[in-house]
Amino acid sequence: MADSSATTPLLVDYDSANVDPQTTETTTSSFFNLPPTSLDSIIEKVTKNSGFAQFLQAILVSLSWLFDGQQSFISIYADAQPTWHCTATDVNIKNSTCNPSSSNICQLSSSSWAWDRPPFTTTISDFNLQCSSSIVSGLPASAFFFGCLLGGFILATLGDSSLGRKNLLFLSSMTMSVSALLTSFAGNVWIYSALRFASGFGRASIGGCALVLSTEMVSRKWRGQVGIIGFFCFTLGFLSLPWIAYVNRNSSWRVLYLWTSVPGILYCALIFFFVSESPKWLFSQGRNEEAVASLERFGEPNKSHSSSLNLYLSRIPLVVVDHRQQETPPSFVDHYASLRSLFSKRWAFRRLLTLMVLSIGIGMIYYGMPLGVGNLGFDTYLSVVFNALSEIPCFVITFFFIGRWNRKPSVLAFSLISGVCSILCVLAVRSKWVQIGLELASFFCGNTAFSILLIYTLELFPTSVRNSATSMVRQALVFGGMFSPVLISAGRDNEFLSYGVFGIVTICCGLSVFSLPETRGESLCDTMDEQERKANATCGAIDPNATGASV
Repeated sequence: MADSSATTPLLVDYDSANVDPQTTETTTSSFFNLPPTSLDSIIEKVTKNSGFAQFLQAILVSLSWLFDGQQSFISIYADAQPTWHCTATDVNIKNSTCNPSSSNICQLSSSSWAWDRPPFTTTISDFNLQCSSSIVSGLPASAFFFGCLLGGFILATLGDSSLGRKNLLFLSSMTMSVSALLTSFAGNVWIYSALRFASGFGRASIGGCALVLSTEMVSRKWRGQVGIIGFFCFTLGFLSLPWIAYVNRNSSWRVLYLWTSVPGILYCALIFFFVSESPKWLFSQGRNEEAVASLERFGEPNKSHSSSLNLYLSRIPLVVVDHRQQETPPSFVDHYASLRSLFSKRWAFRRLLTLMVLSIGIGMIYYGMPLGVGNLGFDTYLSVVFNALSEIPCFVITFFFIGRWNRKPSVLAFSLISGVCSILCVLAVRSKWVQIGLELASFFCGNTAFSILLIYTLELFPTSVRNSATSMVRQALVFGGMFSPVLISAGRDNEFLSYGVFGIVTICCGLSVFSLPETRGESLCDTMDEQERKANATCGAIDPNATGASV
């Protein structure tokens, strides 16, 4: 006799089968010996007994942040303003006007000065940009950030729609790394800027996509810790740059791009062959069999529980809850449905807007602090090392305490402390060591606030829009960072216009967190409707019929 259980589908869609779970006969009554569950509950069950598989996946996915960090800050050295000296002939001339500390290099004859290092060490000297306008010399960095902004809007939604988390991570990482490789062959500043734009465009969705993919594979107990792994990898990428630059200090700037792009391309192969797709995303797309196969791969390392895991999965009725997805014709894929969902629901729009405002304030601190240390009289090279090293204890502390910290008060506290320390940098004008200490404290707290903020974002939005929401928050960080160079330039004459403004903006933005709900220990929702019902059940704060901005 054939085993009747063999014909029982692993995932049951009650709507398509027209089955009422409350009136099902005894042939399927065993399905309801267990309480109703969700995909998040299944992941909880799997990770309880086989967390090592998820940990390896999280490490592999989070490594993408390392290459992201390198490309984000590589311009500090590739586009650095090189030092120069007066030639011996000119120095020996009486009443010589050549003085490296006070002379304008553009007003001197080409024979009266020379670069301290070979001209090919930075793009400024290699492309003869020392006398170009600030717009031209700063074009590569500006193009990179603009590419990040544009790529964030265009690519972010693909992680929630057609491509999924894994494919988008592969596409973004490959685009960034290949563009960086081609950058090393750029012949002028215009080609160089175009390739930096392409690299920024690809880089835009890496962090958010890696964060979402890694955290959707694990239980809520380890969600915060797994998210911190990516931040730590980003710090390693940031910290690796000074050492790579120092080893190649007399080599061409092109070598820096080779050193960072080739390993990135090899890493993309690991993503393609060894990373699994998020089971939560697969389920949200109706690809139920693939979702279960992904979960079973997570359970394989723990052989003693494999049989019980299969039995558990076979008894879980996973119901397709978002009927609107089934109404869409199979031949049409709406890539921007997730963004429309975020903007059409008033509660989602409010949450996203609040998180983005807070991220803009933190972005000024994160990108502005390392750039502005030169205004305090410190060596830029060493300041990068100090700021990168300060990120390590930030992520270590967050890793061990994220499970105990409530999200809302933690983000608020670290934002306020970061802002206060930034303002104090202006007041402590008599001691450079006190100033650098306050700068590092502000940078540390701003980093910690953003780390918690990204975990907070994951928990505030459902699977169907989570990647888009996370990417939007990260783009707000970049948007805030775009103002930093302007303020740093103005701060050379008045420090309050840099560090003072950073502090005030961060404090004001941090206060907006009061409007958000607490999420620590909460399960992740899969659809917008589920998120609304959950909020209504807890505090009745969300009106499911409320709509926001039309798109």
